[in-house]
Order: sequence, then structure tokens, then C-alpha cells
Amino acid sequence: MELVDVRRIWDRGVHNAFTDLIRFGDEWICVFREGDGHVSPDGVLRVIASDDGQAWDAVGRIEDPTADLRDAKITRTPKGELMLSGAANPHQGPLQSYSWFSTDGRQWGPGVAVGEPDMWMWRVTWHEGMAYGVGYSTDGGHVARLYRSADGRVFDVLDPEMFSKRCHGKGYPNETSLVFLEDGTGLCLLRRDDDTRTAQLGRAQSPYAQWKWLDLEVYLGGPHMLRLPDGRFVVAGRMLEGDERHTQLCWLNVDSGRLAKALTLPSAGDTSYAGLAWHEDLLWVSYYSSHEEKTAVYLATVRVA
Repeated sequence: MELVDVRRIWDRGVHNAFTDLIRFGDEWICVFREGDGHVSPDGVLRVIASDDGQAWDAVGRIEDPTADLRDAKITRTPKGELMLSGAANPHQGPLQSYSWFSTDGRQWGPGVAVGEPDMWMWRVTWHEGMAYGVGYSTDGGHVARLYRSADGRVFDVLDPEMFSKRCHGKGYPNETSLVFLEDGTGLCLLRRDDDTRTAQLGRAQSPYAQWKWLDLEVYLGGPHMLRLPDGRFVVAGRMLEGDERHTQLCWLNVDSGRLAKALTLPSAGDTSYAGLAWHEDLLWVSYYSSHEEKTAVYLATVRVA
């Protein structure tokens, strides 16, 4: 991989983090959280847009005075809507995942509560007209649960213990990224933050109720996974090298469960949570980092040999 360009695209908040990226029509849309800190009660979800990836404008803002809104993720529904996913961590009460919908990225409808309380549905992926999301327990349950929806608004439990400490002997499964192959195979990249803290790679066939897992033997924070047009798998996430942290791009062999580092993006400290998109033969990567004077959002373009 070759880094073509990297630029800071947003730093107007005190803390700007947890990004996602999509190409929608003729423009780029990037979503992320703004707040006073990595964890703070005032988090809002910010939406920015750009025609060329260089000049960006603020086009949307979602807030809740009673909660910290966190970890914006964005996708396109089969109806052509934009679907923004996130979680509300209330000042009192259980965490709740939400979805918001828009036809243009500017005007957003009211939030729709999805999944179950204290089950953080971290990212939604569409496959054959259905939305799939993995929720993880925020009450100490050490469970990751697979949900499915026909409209992105009403989610049913598909696999109540997709991954759990009780069933798999490994603790605190949480953030995930799903990819579905042409033959219907589902792949799940899963972060963990207990015992060995090693990431996992799951594989299942429809109806996705029985998953087999490989241990990737490395820590990976804020994981995201994209399959390139040539069939290879790119993974982005926060990786540790001693006391240092960086946002790293890797190749993933989904058969052996091995990650190979390919490119370290300019980053350090509080960093990761990448959005990935393939456009005009380049890999576009949104992410956040604090390697400069403040925690800000960056956009990198990468040429892949």
C-alpha cells in the first residue's frame, strides 16, 4: 500500500472522533462524534460532506441533551436512504442504540430505538435486502448478539450468543465489522478487551445462527473490514506497539486468520475507528487521531498494488 494523501478534515470540536465514511451520489459523507472528551456527557453526532474529499462542510448535527451520543456509523439502505447508526449513553438509565434516516444527509428524521437496552449495536451491514448488526452487552454480560432487520428500524435477535464468554471461554466481545460474500458466507471481525484481548474472526452460512471462530492472536481496536474488488480483505484498526498506538491498515487472510501489517497511517495516542470506501481505484480511509495538537478527524487516500 502507498499513502497518496492524508489531510485533517475536521477539528472544530474539542474532541473529534469515531468516524465512518460513505460515497453517496456525487459526494462524500463523513460522520463522527464531537464532545469535550473521549468520554463526556455532551457527545453529538456530526455529519460533514465534500465533493472532492478536500473541502468539507458541516451539513448535519444530531444531539440529545439527556445523553452522550457515540460512535456514528453510516450506510445506504436498499431504498436509497442514508442510515446513521449510533448509541445514546444516557446521563441516567441503560444505553440504547438508535438509527436515524435521511434522503440527502442534511435533514434527518427522529431517532428510532433499535435492538435491546444495554446491547450496543455498533455497526449495521446490509446483505440481500436485510440489515445485520452485532450488539454487545454493556452491563458486564460478555455477550455479542446478532440482530437482523428488514427495514433498519425493527431488529430481531438472530443469534443470542454469537460470541460469549460462557460459550467460547473468551471475555468481553464488543466492536465488530461484518462482510458478506457472494455465496452468502458471513464474516465477522470482532474486538475483545478481556484476558488475552485478541481479536476474533467468525464465519457462518445463512441463516447465520452457528459461527465458527479463529483467534487472530493480536489486539485490534475499532475494527473495520472491507473486501476489495480483487477479492482481498483490508482491515483497519488501532494496534499496539509497546506503549505506542497507531491506526493500522492490514491484509487479512480469512482462511488462516492471519493479519499482515501493510501501512501505518499518521497517528498516535487516541486514534482509530476508521471508515473504509473504495472509489476510483483508491482506498479512502477516514479516521481520527491525536498525534497533532488535538484529537481531529483525518482522511487518507491509499493506492493498493
